[in-house]
Amino acid sequence: MKIKALVMAGVMIASACAAQTQVVVKHLQPNEKSPIANGVWAGDTLYLSGQLASPVTPADATKGTPAVYGDTKTQALSALQKIQALLKEQGLDMKDVVKMTVFLAGDPAQGGKLDFAGLQASYTQFFGTKEQPNKPARSAMQVAALAAPWALVEIEVIAVRGK
Repeated sequence: MKIKALVMAGVMIASACAAQTQVVVKHLQPNEKSPIANGVWAGDTLYLSGQLASPVTPADATKGTPAVYGDTKTQALSALQKIQALLKEQGLDMKDVVKMTVFLAGDPAQGGKLDFAGLQASYTQFFGTKEQPNKPARSAMQVAALAAPWALVEIEVIAVRGK
């Protein structure tokens, strides 16, 4: 009897494994020249690459002035707006974000320390509101520097399409 039960259990496990479908993976390329994807779909899960802020004031080559990106609050707001737009392009919204990772560089105006309050001021406009009460799991950490020398904030998210 024990052998028959073990054989049946093995057949059931093998059948369950064979019934699983292959996960479809789709890369979201911003353009041909970009070295990374904006995000990657793996089944119903979207992994968005880290987003930096857009300039508040673009650079002006004729005047020789650099772009201005603002403080942590301003940069976090810009990065979150970019994330929201990327999610919308994929038929998702901020309510679908299940995990967020925030990288904060030290703000010179804060003595080289991260401006967590600035991050929170922007974050709370998108999560935990009356209109959008969902809050993702989140990690936030100070890093030595980000890829762009002006960057104070980079945010990446994982979102899941609900069924």
